[in-house]
Amino acid sequence: MKLARTRFRPAPKQLDLDVGLSVCPPGTPSPSAFARWISAALGNTRRAQLSLRVVDEEEGRALNHQYRDKDYATNVLTFALNEGEDSIAGLPLFGDIVLTAPVVAREAEEQGKSIEAHYAHLTVHGVLHLQGHDHQSDEEAEAMESLETRILARLGYPDPYAEER
Repeated sequence: MKLARTRFRPAPKQLDLDVGLSVCPPGTPSPSAFARWISAALGNTRRAQLSLRVVDEEEGRALNHQYRDKDYATNVLTFALNEGEDSIAGLPLFGDIVLTAPVVAREAEEQGKSIEAHYAHLTVHGVLHLQGHDHQSDEEAEAMESLETRILARLGYPDPYAEER
């Protein structure tokens, strides 16, 4: 299968984004949409050099098994080179985000959300993980969910946790 790759630099000093599509089913966002969501999650002060890859269920499962020892495809995986490190030294945030297209589509349908809104949410979620945010404890989860909700609202998307609250 041929991999479609797009290098996208919306603001050269802020974000260097490489988008790779190993699959491109209907509803797959454009590289510019991914860049907009990532930029919103980074804020105005954080530089980043990231790759984002949209994969099929087989590849998503293999990556989740290899790196998390979980034998199923998950919606989003993040791989940070310098997770949570401040950019004071002038170094950008480096990392990879992997989205499993069939899982994203299935979850969006099950949750009654648009596929675009779900991709936006999971992209923001992944970028926050790259910056050191987590949801291991209830307090961390509440803080991360609140931040995701604020970022998505600024982008024009509804609260992704509205049904859960």
